[in-house]
Amino acid sequence: MATQITWYGHAGFKIITPAGNVLLIDPWLTNPKFDKGKDELASLKRVDLIFLTHGHGDHVGDAVEIGKRTGAKLSATFDLAAAMTSVLGYPDKQAGNDTCGHMGGRIPLLDGDVTAEFVPAWHGSAVRKDDKSPPVYAGSPSGVVITLKNGPTIYHTGDTCFFSDIARVSDYRKIDIMMVCMGDHFTMGPVGAADAVKAVHPRIVIPIHYGTFPLLTGTPEALDAELKKRDIKTELRVLKIGEAISF
Repeated sequence: MATQITWYGHAGFKIITPAGNVLLIDPWLTNPKFDKGKDELASLKRVDLIFLTHGHGDHVGDAVEIGKRTGAKLSATFDLAAAMTSVLGYPDKQAGNDTCGHMGGRIPLLDGDVTAEFVPAWHGSAVRKDDKSPPVYAGSPSGVVITLKNGPTIYHTGDTCFFSDIARVSDYRKIDIMMVCMGDHFTMGPVGAADAVKAVHPRIVIPIHYGTFPLLTGTPEALDAELKKRDIKTELRVLKIGEAISF
């Protein structure tokens, strides 16, 4: 069986591993650009793991609802997991040390089908119960590297600017698929994203975190132009929202 990847728009993904396990990353399915988001949310019957890169609402998204309904375990940094359970009500028993960790630690999951490692990102991280509530500390933001048994190694940058040590992400493993933020304003734009791709050297890059709001002005076309300026041979895969592809 191939690995199947579905982009939900913004930074959200569903990954079905070759063994059939279902993973979500930053699952904001009900974002304003995913017309079928509510239907997709209702149709999720099985989710094994939910990965979160940081605590902002456009990344936490629908995680709590999905976790409560499906029993999905949370995989996040320790501080983010603590904020998710204490502030937002993610079930405690689904957010333990067996699936959560911290920067640089390798976390074996689902009987070895998945291995995760949280890596640095330069951004912010706080959770809020609602728009009128104060932000609550949720630790350092992160990216996440997910290695699938008999499948690809996937690097989701989370939200970040370009920083030179992003090159270290590929020191210990070859990155097959890089999901790179590039919308600008709140994260790096196409210029920084192209530099990040050059530093990491993935086989395939998927642009994310763009076009959801007017402030996010970075475009895949601009990223493509920047990659070509740098003579980067990485394959650019631009997904449509809701599109599923196989690797």
